[in-house]
Amino acid sequence: MKSALFFGFILIFNTVNCQNTVDYQQLSENLLNQLKNKNSYEKQVNLLEKSTLKELRHQLKTDKEKIAFWVNIYNAFIQIKLQENPKLYNDRGKFFSDERIQIAGEMLSFDDIEHGILRKSKIKISLGYLRKWFRPKWERKLRVKKVDWRIHFALNCGAKSCPPVAIYKPGNLDEQLDFMSKAYLNEQTSFNAETKTATTSVLISWFRGDFCGFSGAKKILFSYKITKEKPKKLDFRDYNWTLLLGNYRELPQF
Repeated sequence: MKSALFFGFILIFNTVNCQNTVDYQQLSENLLNQLKNKNSYEKQVNLLEKSTLKELRHQLKTDKEKIAFWVNIYNAFIQIKLQENPKLYNDRGKFFSDERIQIAGEMLSFDDIEHGILRKSKIKISLGYLRKWFRPKWERKLRVKKVDWRIHFALNCGAKSCPPVAIYKPGNLDEQLDFMSKAYLNEQTSFNAETKTATTSVLISWFRGDFCGFSGAKKILFSYKITKEKPKKLDFRDYNWTLLLGNYRELPQF
C-alpha cells in the first residue's frame, strides 16, 4: 500500500514542475500508467479538468505531440468510464457521442477526440472522405494538421477486436505507431496467394479515406510486409464488439 502511494506521489511530482506548470503530455502517460497498475487516477483527472485551451495549445504544437497526448487521453477515459459503468457500452453510439470528458474548459465526447481532433474534423460515417466545416474554436485549435492512418491501430474503444492500449510518447511516436500497426495488422491479416486476396481488419474499410482508399491500404499491407505481395483484393473480418478492458501492450524501447 505504501509503495503504491509513493509511486502515485512520484507521478504527480513529475507531472507538475517547480513553477506549478502541468506537463500535460507526461500527465497523459501517468494517467494510463495509473490505470494499468490499478492505482488511483483522480489527481490526473482533476488536473485535466482544470486545464485550459491556452495551456494545451502551448504544449501541443506538433502533430506528434497532439497524437501522443490525445490517443493516451482517449484510451485512458475509455477504461475509466467503462470500468465505472460497463452498461454504458450497451448503447455504443450514445456512449461515443455523449460528452463525458472535461478538458480544456470543454466537455468532450470520444467522437470529438477521435473524429474532431485526431481525424481533423472528419464526418464519422463518411468512410473517411468528408469533413465537417465551421467547427468550434477548441477543435480548430487542437486538431492535427494531417490525418495519420496509424491512429486506427492505436485507439482502443473497449471492444475485443480493438488494438491493445499502449502508452505513447511524441519523441518516438513514429516507431511506436509503426510497431503497433504492424503487430495489429499481422494479427488481423491473412493472405490467399492463389486469389491474391488479403483478409484484414474492417477498420480499413470503415475509414478507407484515411488510408488513401483501398489502393493505399493494399500498398500499406505490402510495404509493411504484412503480405508477401501486393494484394489485388481486400476482404474484411467481422468486428468483435465484446467488451474487453485492461488489454494493454508494452512497447519496446526505441
